[in-house]
Amino acid sequence: MDEPKRTALIYDFDGTLARGNLQETSFVPNIGMTKEAFWKEVNERTKEHDADGILVYMHLMLDKARENGVQVTRDDLRRHGEQALLFPGLGNGSWFQRIDRHAGDRGLALEHYIISSGIYEMIRGCAIYDAFRRVFASKFIYENGVAAWPGVGINYTTKTQYLFRINKGIDNHWDDDSINRFMPEEARPIPFDRMIFLGDGDTDIPAMKMLTHKGGHSVAVYDSNRSDNDLDKIHRLISDGRVEFVAPANYEDRSQLDIIVKGILGRIARTHGSMSAR
Repeated sequence: MDEPKRTALIYDFDGTLARGNLQETSFVPNIGMTKEAFWKEVNERTKEHDADGILVYMHLMLDKARENGVQVTRDDLRRHGEQALLFPGLGNGSWFQRIDRHAGDRGLALEHYIISSGIYEMIRGCAIYDAFRRVFASKFIYENGVAAWPGVGINYTTKTQYLFRINKGIDNHWDDDSINRFMPEEARPIPFDRMIFLGDGDTDIPAMKMLTHKGGHSVAVYDSNRSDNDLDKIHRLISDGRVEFVAPANYEDRSQLDIIVKGILGRIARTHGSMSAR
């Protein structure tokens, strides 16, 4: 029997696996700010300094924490991550077990990844962290266990870099030599057409577009509680040809998203000649 074919299911985090931005749940209130005031200041500083918004929000987290006498350690950030408001079907891990089993029945070895502009340590504190082969997320540099400075900032366009890291089997942030070195398509552990990307909006557009162009699959998910303006963005993703499917962020059995992802896995199995495809 053929070796199961490695296949990647790749997720954004904020707005895709959990409601809102993870920093807003408990960290931002803990430094004495509302989420509206926090992001307003991020936007103002970004424009004032002509800077990258991801690095600015990470710096502002540390800046405001110091002002309020709040220490930011790895353990602190993980505890904040425990407060993540996960979407239905994720909290008990049933989504991962169910979708892995479905893929396995079709000759696919499914691996789960996160590519997120959010904070790695917060995501590590979430109940579902162990379901992922690798979490690529923004990270701080720590000195004596305390966050001192942004070390990795994953923004709109750098998300596409991590699709190539998954494609080439590079499980770190730092190895630029391998990411730039030529590798024949047939030697790459996970080809783009065996990737599915789940994202919720603007920050995921370049990754969705690139993956769709490369023969992969993109699904836009949305919180059913989102505003009409947010949903208009989802509509544009479809009309602009950047995604194939759209579904509510509900990961329960027989949900629309469950049906779509299982259908894509079946398509991948057939395309790659899995003996078990059905």
